[in-house]
Amino acid sequence: MNVRTDFPVQFDQNGNLRHFLTIKGLPAETLTGILDIAHSFIDFGKREIKKIPLMRGKTVVNLFFEPSTRTRTTFEIAAKRLSADVVNMNAERMSTTKGESILDTVRTLEAMHTDMFVVRDRESGAAHLIASHLPEHVRVINAGDGRHAHPTQAMLDMFTIRQHKAEFPSLRVAIVGDILHSRVARSQIHALNILGAPEIRVIGPRTLIPTDIETMGVTYVNNMKNGLEDIDVIMMLRIQRERMDGQLIPSEQEYFNRYGLTEEALRFARPDAIVMHPGPINRGLEIASSVADGNRSVILDQVTNGIAVRMSIMAHLMGGQEKSKWN
Repeated sequence: MNVRTDFPVQFDQNGNLRHFLTIKGLPAETLTGILDIAHSFIDFGKREIKKIPLMRGKTVVNLFFEPSTRTRTTFEIAAKRLSADVVNMNAERMSTTKGESILDTVRTLEAMHTDMFVVRDRESGAAHLIASHLPEHVRVINAGDGRHAHPTQAMLDMFTIRQHKAEFPSLRVAIVGDILHSRVARSQIHALNILGAPEIRVIGPRTLIPTDIETMGVTYVNNMKNGLEDIDVIMMLRIQRERMDGQLIPSEQEYFNRYGLTEEALRFARPDAIVMHPGPINRGLEIASSVADGNRSVILDQVTNGIAVRMSIMAHLMGGQEKSKWN
């Protein structure tokens, strides 16, 4: 599929987000608003009754053309906690495998009065394409498209950082690993820049770094010692073997020796630096188990926070971002 990914971020006539397709181009006020409301949702999972009626009577379709248990599950839980009806559609069970186009599938589901689509696809631009062909009242959330963007993952990462660290304008952040194939990294970089992080470093072998990476407002460093010096937040990335054309790393052991986050490498960062990873983790390749499970790791917090952040994004899209509508 060769589709545009440069559609403008769309706001409705009241100034609320209509779709959540990309972080790029969003104002800082929108991002901080999502984070603020997510903070209000974070304790819902501890309540005896975990639901609020904000999306009662609404139908959300999780339209996943690419598998992802963690992302799909957190979207499903988030929608159900907002009292929406949820339908999960997996690619291997849908008509697209029989020759029906994505748009045909979406139009069929929209005719069943779907209010929101959560879209994940291995091709860049799928969510944008769907959003451009739907009626004004239907919302679309991008749950990851190709190498392009994963905006909700970036938002839950920003939320987790804000939980544990100072405000963004005082933080130095390092993103380590397979930047080239990572839609998460692109969205993280956009979010960090918008929220005012003064320094973002990307670390990894040159074969896994986009040639134009500096144009995104980051600094490239090719070794862990220099890259992690004085860093407050370390964001590790998964090696995406399934997206690689050819041998881009010499061997898994050599990669781990040079770019894996070990206890020794962690000492290069600030003593209170936190460790993040969007998952799934390749232990012994990207990160040592002792670090992933250590007291500086906030990886499980990222998973927990994903529900609250996705609830907040859904609330924004459905016009329920004002606390008075759900308190």
